[in-house]
Amino acid sequence: MEANEYLSLLNPEQKESVVHSGEGSEDLLILAGAGSGKTRVITTKIAYLISQKHVDPYSILAVTFTKKAADEMRERAVRLEPKAQYAQIRTFHSWGAYFLRKYHSEASSYFKAVYGREGISGVDSNFTVYDDDDMATLVSKAIPSIPKKETALIAHKISLAKDYGLTPESESFSEIDAGEEFREQYALYEKRLRQTGNVDFGDLILIPYLVLKNNAEIRHRTHLRYRYVLVDEYQDSNRVQFLLLRELAGIEEKAGVYICVVGDDDQSIYKFRGAEVQNILDFEKDFSKPRLIRLVRNYRSTPEILACANSVISNNEKRLGKTLEAQKKKGKIPVLAYLPNQDDECDFCSDLILNAHEKGVPFSDWAILYRTNAQSLGFESTFLRRKIPYQVVGTLKFYEREEIKDALAWISFLANPKNEIAFRRIVNKPVRGIGAVTQEKIVEACAAKSILENARSVKISKKASEGLNDFLSVAEELLSMLPSNAAEDEKSAEEKSDKEKKSAKKLSDFVDALSKKSGLEEFHRSQDEIAGTQKVLNLEELANSAALYPCTMEGLLEFLDHIELDRSLEDESSDGTDRVTLITLHNTKGLEFPRVIITGLEYGVFPRENKSGEELEEERRLFYVGITRAREQLYFTSCASRRMYGQTKYMSPSPFLSEIGADEMRVVGDMPSSMQGDFAGENAVDPVAKKWRVGASVFHDDWGPGIISSGRMSEGEYVISVVFENGSVKKFLPKYQKALILIED
Repeated sequence: MEANEYLSLLNPEQKESVVHSGEGSEDLLILAGAGSGKTRVITTKIAYLISQKHVDPYSILAVTFTKKAADEMRERAVRLEPKAQYAQIRTFHSWGAYFLRKYHSEASSYFKAVYGREGISGVDSNFTVYDDDDMATLVSKAIPSIPKKETALIAHKISLAKDYGLTPESESFSEIDAGEEFREQYALYEKRLRQTGNVDFGDLILIPYLVLKNNAEIRHRTHLRYRYVLVDEYQDSNRVQFLLLRELAGIEEKAGVYICVVGDDDQSIYKFRGAEVQNILDFEKDFSKPRLIRLVRNYRSTPEILACANSVISNNEKRLGKTLEAQKKKGKIPVLAYLPNQDDECDFCSDLILNAHEKGVPFSDWAILYRTNAQSLGFESTFLRRKIPYQVVGTLKFYEREEIKDALAWISFLANPKNEIAFRRIVNKPVRGIGAVTQEKIVEACAAKSILENARSVKISKKASEGLNDFLSVAEELLSMLPSNAAEDEKSAEEKSDKEKKSAKKLSDFVDALSKKSGLEEFHRSQDEIAGTQKVLNLEELANSAALYPCTMEGLLEFLDHIELDRSLEDESSDGTDRVTLITLHNTKGLEFPRVIITGLEYGVFPRENKSGEELEEERRLFYVGITRAREQLYFTSCASRRMYGQTKYMSPSPFLSEIGADEMRVVGDMPSSMQGDFAGENAVDPVAKKWRVGASVFHDDWGPGIISSGRMSEGEYVISVVFENGSVKKFLPKYQKALILIED
């Protein structure tokens, strides 16, 4: 394609970004808003440099964060200019591996200088890259005294240290671990790794940075080789990637390397992976006389959707600042639905989808967004029963997740102690010294009999016997928590005291106890700490789903039947491509959908509790990312109550909702009193509504203690609904009935 042809497709800001080529040693920051065409800009810029500025493609390095993004960038650049195939268009880590294979001997020399020459290989030319499991194994070899269950956590901290550009010799590890013990562990691991000649994933960035920083000759060669360095998604870069980019730029040597970064500070949402938003915020002071160009023309969303996005993100203080401008015509105003609980939330979403489908809207037009993976369960169950095909993106479906399979195996075993499949899955998880051979011996000896009653008589090793006794004792203790319904029914409802009624347990209490007593919660919590997963939250959500059943063996079997029904419906569900997408907000980055529903907009869910300062700003950026995924229609849902930790908890709306203007959303459902001032344009909430707020505890002479579950204005008067401990729900006008019902201030 001719240059004048592809340049004519660009808007003025895009074209300015493309033709800027660093005259006068001026670097470039392209602040590319959501849906503003940043990929087109960076690929066109590569083609333009080669065809119009006569830049040798060999001297161009373009890096991004995923192989998919790098492949797309290369393909689009080559389509515009065939010579772009000779440019290096890679992921950061792919380039790091290339560099290390080229300069492995120089890297080895650096490490031999640090650790001494004896027994040190450094980096071999044919090195392999260790993954997380390999790192944990090497930690155990380097430090034999470390308990096996701690090795993965130490390996994770070492990876984090490398992401921050820290070596064992660095002055401070305050970001990673305050103690000196970690420094020693890191040093022992690093020395052992250098003896193998291999590298771990963090080394692919850290070692090139260290070589460039400490070897002037290699640094000079690299500056001569790469005259143009382009970085995509710069807001996702971590500290060591920033340090590497500084060395590639050769600022201190005034090497004249042109640096161009493309990113969006408002979409920096991966702090938990080490991403540092400060990298893009400080670009103007960290690099040479940089130019800042803002891409604000949004080609994805309607003006109404962008109005919500702009209103929300403007509340962040740490940002460079920009306002998205819609290029689409006027569309529908976003809808905020206030709903009684999470079951109503699932039904509301289902109704929207099915009603639209009847009018010809494909299921694939819809995406359900949520803060945590655990929230998918309610939607999965409802969609299965209502015949709505769906796909869960970025993770397994709820009942296919490892931790849920573990918990359900425990439940299945307790329901039927002959279940050898369930027994084999859980008996040695966490490790109890009962290997596959021992398991086989136990199963054979207990064939067609209760493993729980007969396993202790099987002759096995002392260590395995101790582990088996521990497992069986936990199972027996859990079973003792499950009386039969017959025993419970011996007393009539009238004979049971109020104390007994109040102390009646739900099956959620049992599932929660199972997670703790079995060791599953601790086991999966350690995995969460290492991998940033949400396995414990998934276990908690499984317990929440059991809250509707009594804590009896019959209740347990009914719960299992419900799950099996969901699984059978899943087998019958459509496996075609026309499916609703269920996805976490973090996984939506880079995606877009015609119709988006952002769910769970309550304080404590989104944003998470106890978030403030920079953490709250990142949560707000995550909300902004969710909003800007929508092309045509946008919905928000917020629940008055939600089952959490096995109990019904009364929720407050997300504070982010109050940051959207009253004229920017259409509200349906009962608006909580705390929000009515915001959406009515008032300066303060009505004092009656403020006092008699949702979640407040009350006491009534006849009905006893209760909690306010909802509050709304009706015909000019504020009406509350109260759920009392005996289960009854009553409505009151607190302005006139305050003598009958007392609020606990």
